[in-house]
Amino acid sequence: MVHSLIQQLVSTALQQLQQQGLFAEEQIFSFQVERPRDKNHGDFATNAALVLAKTARLPPRQLAERILAALPAGQTAVERCEVAGPGFINFFLTPHTLQSLILTIAEQGTQYGRSQVGAGRRLQVEFVSANPTGPMHLGHGRGAVNGDVIVRLLQAIGCQVEREYYINDAGAQTLVLGRSVLIRYHALFGQEWPMPEGCYPGDYVRDIAIALRDAQGDRWLTPTLPDHPPGEVVDFAIARCLEWIREDLERLNIPFDTWFSERSLHTQGMIAHAIVQLEAKDLIYEGILEPPKGKQPEDWEARPQRLFRSSQFGDEVDRALQKSDGTYTYFAADIAYHLNKAERGFDTLINIWGADHGGYIKRVQSALAALTGRHTLLEVRLVQMVNLFRAGQPVRMSKRAGTFVTLREVVEETGADAVRFWFLLRSSGASLDFDLELAMAKTNENPVFYVQYAHARVHSLRRRLQERGGWVEVADARQLQRLSEEAELELLRLLSRYPEVVEQAALEKEPQKIPHYLLELAAAFHTYYNGHKILDEDTDLRAARLALANATGQVIANGLTLLGVHAPEQM
Repeated sequence: MVHSLIQQLVSTALQQLQQQGLFAEEQIFSFQVERPRDKNHGDFATNAALVLAKTARLPPRQLAERILAALPAGQTAVERCEVAGPGFINFFLTPHTLQSLILTIAEQGTQYGRSQVGAGRRLQVEFVSANPTGPMHLGHGRGAVNGDVIVRLLQAIGCQVEREYYINDAGAQTLVLGRSVLIRYHALFGQEWPMPEGCYPGDYVRDIAIALRDAQGDRWLTPTLPDHPPGEVVDFAIARCLEWIREDLERLNIPFDTWFSERSLHTQGMIAHAIVQLEAKDLIYEGILEPPKGKQPEDWEARPQRLFRSSQFGDEVDRALQKSDGTYTYFAADIAYHLNKAERGFDTLINIWGADHGGYIKRVQSALAALTGRHTLLEVRLVQMVNLFRAGQPVRMSKRAGTFVTLREVVEETGADAVRFWFLLRSSGASLDFDLELAMAKTNENPVFYVQYAHARVHSLRRRLQERGGWVEVADARQLQRLSEEAELELLRLLSRYPEVVEQAALEKEPQKIPHYLLELAAAFHTYYNGHKILDEDTDLRAARLALANATGQVIANGLTLLGVHAPEQM
């Protein structure tokens, strides 16, 4: 990366000053190299003189001058440097440095932008984890796409990453599903029962009931509705919902390495294992919790419970591990699950959760810190809901789901590319407005179309040249010198930024940085395409401009690949 080149130049200059006695031999240099917002301040700027001035016992501007004087002689990457403001050093790249980037992109191809910054790190990303009690909604889909692209980004910087889906197949919600299916199942045989409050509406429940009848006939008919649905009915319903979830994920090209069952925590003794470890650390005691804040539930009562001392690890209060009937709380299961993940040897655990789980983060982190001593083992990214519109009007209901529009309905209407790109346009922590008609529009107002069209335009240039009977391989260094207009140099600067954007998006787990960059690059290319004759009659200029277009197309394709979006050659 050009960014790394500037960092190395500054480091070499500081080491030279260290040899001259300006810094102690054991001095470790820490500074930043960034791209200034104002292009008049150069291509890069460093704060090295500002952060090291006290150590050097020099005013920042004076130290900046010393650093400039110590820069390696004979380097050809930087055209000029200058000291600015209180002591920043601005670097202006030579046109040759920018022009030669085209050769680098051509050589690296699909690998351009990838690195080994994260090599040696083993991470796990657990995402989606939607309850297997019905179709996936848009919030699930947004979490799925964000999790998938975070994995892709981490892999792009050399990390070893495993994908995991946590199947919530042991909670009360599964019994509610089984009960709902059983009521619809009896209705198929003419036995109508009212649907109790809290059961699941929507035609998908009837679909499961029909499948149950077709597979097992009248086996589950009873004269009255049982208090608890048979386990086999519950399992049948869960399996059908999981089948739909897998199909929805396949439509979005989102695979998983592991599907982890919550039930296994109970059946394989993992919860007891976690409890024993907490007891050994004297982190469990018998106590009475304070009443919940806000409106008190009618069934709440002060009673002794087994509590985890989570407040010792930064949580607001201690947390219950067992219910009044002796069964474990959901939190106890979550402790066991995350302990299991930690024991599998991951360096970092990353969870993608819905925004409604925000209050749950601290208690899980406190449990992991208590059990492992690692306070930063778990990172959690929250995903806000999606507001669906059609031509500016809210869309709220789905016949299939009963209360919400399903992810499948939106993917089938707009396509996976549109859904993935749109879900990544904003930070996952901010709500997102998704307009169905705009997502399908073949206009510049549709961001995914705008970026894909830029890639298609590059390939249209190649086809037009082939139709003329010509073809130009990558231009040579002499021809690339013809790329001297400001619009061309600005496009090259944008291409040089791509590896930095990928690295930053990966390290910060912020996938929205990639579509933002692609939109900026596409805008620059469309402007250049409309304002310049790329297939010029001048052979050298044509070769240089086509090489610039090809490099732009390659970077757009690389970025879209990271997003899991196609890069079409024709539109």
